Amino acid sequence: MPVGLPEFFDNPENRCPVVLLLDTSGSMAGEPIQELNRGVALFREEILRDATASLRVEVAIISFGPVQLVQDFTTIDMFNPPIFEAQDVTPMGQAIEFGLDLLEKRKATYRANGIQYYRPWMFLITDGAPTDSWQNAARLVRDAEAKKRISFFAVAVEGADTTILRQIAPPHRPPMKLKGLNFRELFLWLSHSLCSVSRGNINDPITLPSVGWGTIT
Repeated sequence: MPVGLPEFFDNPENRCPVVLLLDTSGSMAGEPIQELNRGVALFREEILRDATASLRVEVAIISFGPVQLVQDFTTIDMFNPPIFEAQDVTPMGQAIEFGLDLLEKRKATYRANGIQYYRPWMFLITDGAPTDSWQNAARLVRDAEAKKRISFFAVAVEGADTTILRQIAPPHRPPMKLKGLNFRELFLWLSHSLCSVSRGNINDPITLPSVGWGTIT
């Protein structure tokens, strides 16, 4: 039984952490950012429908343009989806490194409080190319994947530099290109996938739903 933070005393369930890395740079202005906002709100609604997942799935959100921790880790019932606005450039490398560091700190908190956790997910959505150095971030992602410390997913919205994304994403999970602005189906898939993971045991093999919202780049 956890003896530390009240959040774990009140809810000692296993945790399924996910970090959303969301591109909110200027090129996302207009319909793309509007659909992204709707998708994140839908993500919350869908996970709340699942009694187990609502206790186990924890979400953190990092937007980049500039890099900001919009939402620190919280269970879905405490998550209030923000309204994103498109601005600035695309510091993708910095955002990825920030997210990896945030995950490591959260895992340390779990361990300190006796909480078991599923392999964390990191979900990157972008419509552009990094405007900062990204090579170290790519190395860190691939190293973390190889050591089974994270599951990294990259989603390319129209206009994204898929050549760079393929160098960041792990070879066995190449970037997916979003069909149009189908953020709704993307976030439905993400929520259903995390619900499925969170209902299983920590080391269970994962079978994910088919991807109808995108194609492999």
